[in-house]
Amino acid sequence: MTAPGAAGTAPGAAGTAPGAAGTAPGAAGSAADWWGTEDVCVRFGATLALDHVSFRAEPGRVSAVVGGDGAGRTTLLRCLAGALAPASGRVQRPAALATGYLSAGSGTYPDLSVTENLAFRAAAYRIPPQQARQRSAELLARAGLDQATGRLAGQLSGGMRQKLGVIAAMLHHPGLLVLDEPTTGVDPVSRAGLWWLIARAAADGAAVVLATSYLDEAERAQHVLVLDAGSELASGTPEQIVAAMRGTLTVAGTRPAGEAGRRSWRREGRWRVWDPGDGTAHGAAVRPDLQDAVTVAALARELAQAGTGEESR
Repeated sequence: MTAPGAAGTAPGAAGTAPGAAGTAPGAAGSAADWWGTEDVCVRFGATLALDHVSFRAEPGRVSAVVGGDGAGRTTLLRCLAGALAPASGRVQRPAALATGYLSAGSGTYPDLSVTENLAFRAAAYRIPPQQARQRSAELLARAGLDQATGRLAGQLSGGMRQKLGVIAAMLHHPGLLVLDEPTTGVDPVSRAGLWWLIARAAADGAAVVLATSYLDEAERAQHVLVLDAGSELASGTPEQIVAAMRGTLTVAGTRPAGEAGRRSWRREGRWRVWDPGDGTAHGAAVRPDLQDAVTVAALARELAQAGTGEESR
C-alpha cells in the first residue's frame, strides 16, 4: 500500500528517471546545491508536454511553477518527484526518503483519522514513532488541526484536508518538497495556514517547489518559472520577470480600437494596454506587477506566432 501522493520509487533509491544523468547520491537527507531539471522533454504520444524545460530549486527557498491548464506544471512536478520519467534531459533529485510529494488533491486517506494518516506516512518514511508523534503534534498545533486529530480525513473541510496533506508530505523533513497546487480552492484563512507550513519547510532547509495558478502567491516565492504549452515563458525572481518586460503599460477606461486592442486585457474593471515600444499612449501609465509581466510575455509570444503564421501564408 503506497501513501497517497508519494512517489513510487523504492525507498532509499537514488530515484532518477531511467536514462537521466546526475542524480544526487543516494541516502535520504543527502544535500545538493539544487534539485531540478535540465533540458527535460516529456511526451504523451504525439503531444510534447514539456519542451526542453530547465528548472532549479535551491534548499531553503520556495520556488513556484505557474501556468494555465495544459501548461505542463503537473508534468514537471511529477518528474521532480520521481513519479514520471522524462523522454530526455536530466532530473536531479534526492533519494525517495528525502522527497516529499503532494499530488493534486489532499493526498490523504479519507477513511483514516488525522492521526492514522500521519502515523501511516511516518511508517512509510521510517520515522521512529516517538519522533513522529512529536513532529505531528507540533505541525498540527501550528496548522490549527490539533483539535481534529480523531476525525476522519474525509470529514474535514477542504482547507483542513489540504493542510493535513502538506503536513504528511513534510513530516519526514524532506530535502525536496513538491506540492501540486496545494492552495487551489482553499479559503483565505486556510491558505494563510498552508503558507505557514510552506515557509516552515523552507526554513527547515527544504527546497520547496509548488505549482499554483495564483500569481499573487507566486510573488511570495524566491524563484518563479512560468510555463506555456510545455515551454518556458519566463523565469527568475518576481522582480527579474517584471524588470524584463519590455515596453510600457497604460490603463484606460475603454478598450482601444485597432492593433492596440489586440494588446489589451481587462483587469479590475479597467483595460490594461501594452505598448511594445512604438510610443503610442492609450491612458495613464502604471507600474507593472508580476501578473502584468506574465500577461505581456504571453501576449508577445502569441502575437509573434500570429505574425509568423501570416508571413508563411
